[in-house]
Amino acid sequence: MIRSLPVVAMILPLALVACNKPAVDQQDLASLDAELTNGNADDPALRAALADQIMVDPALTQSSNDDVIRPPTRPASGAIPPDMIIRRGDPVDPRTLKRAPAPSTDCPDCKAADGALTLGALAERQGTPNAAACARAIGYGAGWANRLPADLPLYPDARLSEAAGADQQGCRLRVVSFSSGAATQRLLDYYYTKASTAGYSAGHSTDGRQHVLGGVRGEDAYVVYVTPRADGGSDVDLVSNAGR
Repeated sequence: MIRSLPVVAMILPLALVACNKPAVDQQDLASLDAELTNGNADDPALRAALADQIMVDPALTQSSNDDVIRPPTRPASGAIPPDMIIRRGDPVDPRTLKRAPAPSTDCPDCKAADGALTLGALAERQGTPNAAACARAIGYGAGWANRLPADLPLYPDARLSEAAGADQQGCRLRVVSFSSGAATQRLLDYYYTKASTAGYSAGHSTDGRQHVLGGVRGEDAYVVYVTPRADGGSDVDLVSNAGR
């Protein structure tokens, strides 16, 4: 009896033939690619256009996209401009203050403070006998502002910038820097009233840019430097050798 061939044996040769034959789509793509390449190879204009370097006008590149929104050159600051700060009413009643004496235009304290870049340098330039020694022992920290003399506190609306002090070797040095929304005259009147009420003397001088109010009470001394700001407020440095 004659056996029929297995189905697998009949299909395998057909599969091998099919695998060796390129797909219709691949043949079409190859033909198209050859036609585009060979057909344009002899076109000098097209060949030059494809091979030449792209021309760029530098003048135009500088003015392109002028109206495009670009990112900032640096991160945005969170600081509020001085003229954007909401100013509350001055907490000090001017009727409670005495008028500071008229200033002298001879201001040696103004000259002494010029160039003092730190609170320590400012303290060292004071006229008290132990100023230099105490300034060398100075330490920095906001807590020193709470240890100012009770008679010469921070102005009520003060925004503290920096504070320093020294208690070693008998020192009671206190130096603070702050800003205030109050005008310069108001601050001078405030500290003149405080100082004179506490028994300090008070002298007022200015160089036209900065005002200095200072005085003594025995061995205790204070100096207040007040500089007007363009926004109507003031920057203040206060130095005392009679801290708590």
